[in-house]
Amino acid sequence: MARFHSLEVSDVHQETADCIVVGLKIPAELRADFKFIHGQYLTLKLSVNNEELRRSYSICSSPLEEDLVRIAVKKVPGGRASTQLVEKLKPGMKLEVMTPMGNFHTALDHSQAHHYVAFAAGSGITPILSILVTALRVEPKSRFTLFFGNTESARIIFRQRLAELKDHYPGRLDVHHILSKGVDEDQLFNGRITNEKAQQLIGRFLTDAMHKEFFICGPEQMMVNVSEALEKSGVPKKQIHVELFNTPVSTEGKKEVAHATSPNAKGTSRVKVILDGGEHELTMSPKGDAVLDVAIDAGLDVPYACKGAVCCTCKARVLEGQVEMAMNYALTDEEVADGYVLTCQTHPRSERVVIDYDQH
Repeated sequence: MARFHSLEVSDVHQETADCIVVGLKIPAELRADFKFIHGQYLTLKLSVNNEELRRSYSICSSPLEEDLVRIAVKKVPGGRASTQLVEKLKPGMKLEVMTPMGNFHTALDHSQAHHYVAFAAGSGITPILSILVTALRVEPKSRFTLFFGNTESARIIFRQRLAELKDHYPGRLDVHHILSKGVDEDQLFNGRITNEKAQQLIGRFLTDAMHKEFFICGPEQMMVNVSEALEKSGVPKKQIHVELFNTPVSTEGKKEVAHATSPNAKGTSRVKVILDGGEHELTMSPKGDAVLDVAIDAGLDVPYACKGAVCCTCKARVLEGQVEMAMNYALTDEEVADGYVLTCQTHPRSERVVIDYDQH
């Protein structure tokens, strides 16, 4: 199960005016725990004004680098955690870091010849960079196309790094910048990435016959626009990978839990929580708080981060009983079918439920 570990900050690089890249040293004894897959994220536990905050940040380095992991942190207006990190973090400081998690990736193989395509905007480039670097190194026959939206050139995160990679992989990496305040002669590269613009980009640059996998990360509306454009172009949903940073405003398209439900359940439920090999009995109301909140109130050290169905930090498996998730933006359909749930959104719908965090 995911646990927090104290890691030392090796370096802090000012990437843009409001974004830093943080290097974290991984000691030899923790390398197995922090072994990650391209596209995953880390959750940090911070104390801000004596309040515990948990925030997730995508890994921007490649898993091919063994002793160091890097994350990018962009200061969010009014964001307490991001502001503290961007303004105060220095090399030598320690951070409480949870082991890597996330499903925003696809399997790579040296023999594959695929065309990977990413649509990113703003800090959405962070996990994309990890995927891009790893794919190009692991699969010499594959290529990568990136469509990257930003407001203006000065705010492009990893601009120099992307330029260097493009030079290093001529003919295999294409990078197209789309600026909302742009003045390019080709209007396709000006403005926001709308549904129409996404379709035009697809039609102009993705005409080859190679097998494609798509990755989309950024503001919700951009991801909706691109996803719809890809589906209109006939791309199978299983080839479209989406990473959300924040809880969506709308609930359209959410993945519902596959377990049988009984909405009219009354009374209380006995919920057994398996955690670190131990068993804990909770008494819950089907109409009350979610399993995660009840477990925290009971003093259990259960893993969590966003509490908004976006990350999968609180993922656990239902071994017995019936439950229902209010929302799910993190688990795949296959994981739900296998009995996994986001406990921050899970409510019991039978008198007896057994949930196992150790089968994460």
